Amino acid sequence: MATIAVAGTGYVGLVSGACLADFGNTVICVDNNAAKIETLKKGGIPIYEPGLDDVVIRNVSSGRLSFSTDMAKAVRDSEVVFIAVGTPPADDGSADLKYVEAVAREVARAMNGYKVVVDKSTVPVGTGKKVKGWIAEELANRGGEASKYEFDVVSNPEFLREGSAVQDFTHPDRVVIGAESDRAKHLMKDVYRSLFIGETPYIETNVETAEMIKYASNAFLAVKITFINEVANLCEKVGANVQDVAKAMGRDGRIGSKFLHSGPGYGGSCFPKDTQAMARIGRDAGSPMSIVETTIDANERQKLRMVDKIENGMGGVGSLEGKTFAVLGLAFKPNTDDMREAPAITIIEGLASRGAKIRACDPAAVKEASWRLEAVKNKVTFCEDEWEAMTGSDAVVLMTEWNQYRNLDLNRVKSTVSRPVFFDLRNVYRRADVEAAGFAYFAVGQ
Repeated sequence: MATIAVAGTGYVGLVSGACLADFGNTVICVDNNAAKIETLKKGGIPIYEPGLDDVVIRNVSSGRLSFSTDMAKAVRDSEVVFIAVGTPPADDGSADLKYVEAVAREVARAMNGYKVVVDKSTVPVGTGKKVKGWIAEELANRGGEASKYEFDVVSNPEFLREGSAVQDFTHPDRVVIGAESDRAKHLMKDVYRSLFIGETPYIETNVETAEMIKYASNAFLAVKITFINEVANLCEKVGANVQDVAKAMGRDGRIGSKFLHSGPGYGGSCFPKDTQAMARIGRDAGSPMSIVETTIDANERQKLRMVDKIENGMGGVGSLEGKTFAVLGLAFKPNTDDMREAPAITIIEGLASRGAKIRACDPAAVKEASWRLEAVKNKVTFCEDEWEAMTGSDAVVLMTEWNQYRNLDLNRVKSTVSRPVFFDLRNVYRRADVEAAGFAYFAVGQ
């Protein structure tokens, strides 16, 4: 087992650090946010991720997991340093690497011998070389013995789904290791030894290939989601049912059933950012990713199309003025509080701009929504639960398919709302059931 420092206690860093400790490694999670580290030391979890608190508590108790603001000491005490800081999109769509660079240089200034520096953050192809250059530059500046320290830079991309990240990390489809030396590969295999014993497949590549694997995987999934959304839109025009189309498509082993669920568009921390970054990489390399660029545009249109769908369902242009909508769910998907690029933001802002008022609820995302929807705060009321949100509303909009919204008592819903209109943007309910309860029902692709 290895001794590991993880720089960054955001979503990727905290999940990775806790799970690596659960594999038997000794892990120090480091962050320059002292308040966050203090929260973690007291047993608080700053992000919403089911099951993560149990993993953290278990490994802190065992002594394998600790938290610190002292990056230099963590580096000195570790064999492997994971960089798991944010790479937010810049104005041109490229990934901003300023936090990655800052950590790489800080690692170099603290190095006391051979280290493996691992890019866990999602970074553009070629970042590994940049990290290597930043570290080498800092070591040269130190001079003396430090200038002779050896190190390796490894790309080890994460493939975590918010809401099931612990399961994804501990039971991955594959582990990708992009490294240039056998020494680094052997040390990375020690880090993941418990997975290799369980015969988890791993892919050994060079650094650039590992970096590309991450972007290619996420871009493909985004394309798949957008494709079925476009099919759904066509189904509405020609009288077909996208759920049956997707089910039949998914039975084809060449296609598979995952990510064939039509809806209001993708959001979250990965797909929007990674598709933008991959499109930028393609343009910079003189090999435009036309399918990815089209996907980005189509996904934004899908969000806006939901606003039109709701307006048309309420009676057409101008029908939203003065209407109140119960919006069930705000996060971009269930089991997370993440609202980054969530369809709810675009749709709620769109409804509000056409004169509607919103009564919204979400089991986890209300706190984040309160500032992400700042632009329309006078039109939005946040409610304790779905029943409060529906009270007196003119229609129900199922935005995020949390379990508690998937089996509502439709008779109670009807008696709670002012008008029996139900917009199911996740295709959770059967049309026959909702219409039998007396609702006008609008889904996606039906």
